[in-house]
Amino acid sequence: MSRATLKSIAKATGFSVTTVSRALGGHNDVNEATRSIVEEEARQQGYIPNLQARLLQGQRSQTIGLIMPDTGPRFTDPFFSELLSGVGSTAAQSGFDILLSALTSERDEIDIYEHMVSGRRVDGLVLARTHRHDPRIRYLLTTKMPFVIFGRTDEHDDYVYIDVDGVAGQRILTEHFIGLGHQRIAYIAPPSNLMFTQYRMQGFHEAMETHGIDILPELVVESELNETGGYTVSQYLLNLENPPTAIMTGNDAIAFGVMRTIKECGLQVGKDIAVGGFDNVPLAEQVVPGLTTIHHPIYEIGQQLTELLLKMINEKLPKKQDILIKPALIIRGSSGN
Repeated sequence: MSRATLKSIAKATGFSVTTVSRALGGHNDVNEATRSIVEEEARQQGYIPNLQARLLQGQRSQTIGLIMPDTGPRFTDPFFSELLSGVGSTAAQSGFDILLSALTSERDEIDIYEHMVSGRRVDGLVLARTHRHDPRIRYLLTTKMPFVIFGRTDEHDDYVYIDVDGVAGQRILTEHFIGLGHQRIAYIAPPSNLMFTQYRMQGFHEAMETHGIDILPELVVESELNETGGYTVSQYLLNLENPPTAIMTGNDAIAFGVMRTIKECGLQVGKDIAVGGFDNVPLAEQVVPGLTTIHHPIYEIGQQLTELLLKMINEKLPKKQDILIKPALIIRGSSGN
């Protein structure tokens, strides 16, 4: 079988080679009906674009960039696994690949972004886990590179993002524990430089203050975004002279570490000490007992972010748009319900 080319697709569809090239290149002067016909014929013929030639011509790379920031275990992080799956599935449906990079420091991250943008290695970028003052966003706003964000900052708002209402989520989780009779409630927060930490902490404070419960400084601690962090910090909490009766955490991975500590101390999760998480990653339903947590659709958000980014790449979406998702409380055995 001969190799599929622009000429073979043009012959099969009856369009000119120029029209076929522009349709496959994503140019917005090709109507959607024509583009659909050309793309379907290209798919049937197994057409594979010459990436280097397209780059030389200033065309698209058909690639979306996603950089995994140094805020957790990365490739074993259940949050990022879900997000990457959502981004990847939607990108693949539109013929886009994913360029995935990991890094070891914030400075390395900016270098990678600059390399991707200046080298035209990607057509757009997906960002996640924003910082309060995020240098990635400051840099990208100076470029013409389309990008979308899972999260917000308190520094800029002129970009496209989807975020979860962390204030509301943490508030309803805290009120669930208060409703079960807990007064001595601990909170293990993610690193303070992450923007979502601020929102979730605010929700915790609002619920406690509304119900007239003192927030004790020794019961509010910070942890890395992983199970090891939760395991280590919860040992401190359980060794207090008057330990908490409930421990809430800023994400599910931290909660899994807390549950391990409780079990190793010979106590029962949900009976002796209640535990709550945030994210509702798949493992939250599988651990024993199941983890009471706050649900937001990470996989679906990854899909939606990618859909928005593809529209931006095709210049069919404003460069500013925000979506705030209301999360839901998922009650399982870890809260002793």
